[in-house]
Amino acid sequence: MNSLSLRPGPIALLILGLIFSLHLLASFTHEEYGRVTSISRIASKLSPNKSTFTGNAFPNDQIYSDKRANATFVILCRNNQLWDTVRSVREIEDRFNNVYHYPYVFLNEVPFTEEFKYRLSSIVSSKAEFGLIPRDHWFQPDWIDEDKAKKSRDKMQSENIIYGGSLSYRNMCRFNSGFFFRHPLMQKYKWYWRIEPDVHFHCDITFDPFRYMEEQNKIYAFTISMVEYEATIPTLWGHVRDFVQKNPQYVAKNNYMGFISDNAGEKYNLCHFWSNFEIANMEFWRGEAYMNFFEYLDSKGGFYYERWGDAPVHSIAAAIFASRDQIHFFDEIGYEHAPYTHCPKERDHWKRGRCSCNPKTNFDFDGVSCLDKYVKFIHT
Repeated sequence: MNSLSLRPGPIALLILGLIFSLHLLASFTHEEYGRVTSISRIASKLSPNKSTFTGNAFPNDQIYSDKRANATFVILCRNNQLWDTVRSVREIEDRFNNVYHYPYVFLNEVPFTEEFKYRLSSIVSSKAEFGLIPRDHWFQPDWIDEDKAKKSRDKMQSENIIYGGSLSYRNMCRFNSGFFFRHPLMQKYKWYWRIEPDVHFHCDITFDPFRYMEEQNKIYAFTISMVEYEATIPTLWGHVRDFVQKNPQYVAKNNYMGFISDNAGEKYNLCHFWSNFEIANMEFWRGEAYMNFFEYLDSKGGFYYERWGDAPVHSIAAAIFASRDQIHFFDEIGYEHAPYTHCPKERDHWKRGRCSCNPKTNFDFDGVSCLDKYVKFIHT
């Protein structure tokens, strides 16, 4: 009787074919498996491109993991912004959070309506919490001279300065500068990603920004940088200089002063990170340096006697109290807050993110953008 002869060649081909078939099936049915085993990802590992901006590990090269940071989205919004908030949350869910499932904290100076809570809870893929802002965290302090503050508001309004006559805008800027990270619902978290109503996320975010920042020892990240309206902060830099002179121990040795000042701190060049998008470590804001800095600035009344914004306050603090390798620019995240848009332009970020924005309308190197200054500074 002849024995059955098994030839190794056909068997090997059969096994390889079976493995490839299973790979294709997994790629189509499991998004993350397809992402981390894609040819483009493997190719990027073999021949990585050099970043124009940071020189650090590339966020898009991050391998998917079930590990999550202690983080949340935070959205300051009002009941009459329901549908603008729904659109913002729907976009970040579709572009990112339907995979990562980070929680949301919604904050308001008045109680949220039942409809607001129902609509937002219905569209998120994770937990949503709705908080009331404590009165002393939001409203103008009693020690502010209202007559003096009103004269300032009226003057700015007559000069057509944006939000110049708004008291609620000033409340918001002060709250975002020194109180949101102290809200009871935020206390349990380390990281936050700020989102506002009626913003747009134009690209798939194929990595976890929280995890990236934690692993790379970052404390603050942005997508858009620009100059501030000088008329809104005429005395801010003078108070910053006074604080620094009194507290030199807080100044980081390898800081970002060269980004926010063109003459070694003599004057502020008005550059700041646009804080309607920011991802940051709240332990930095809760730390001794920033808390003392905020309390000092708050005591000067500039949030009400002028119109100090949280963007320059956060940016100046990060630039002085953090080292230059702890601030990060996320080119990969396509983001729009009208009228400005950041659209990815480096490496294959636009293609990999399946972006919907037009790179030709990118704000990054507009005349009032500070990104060019940022790029030059980090490469000095």
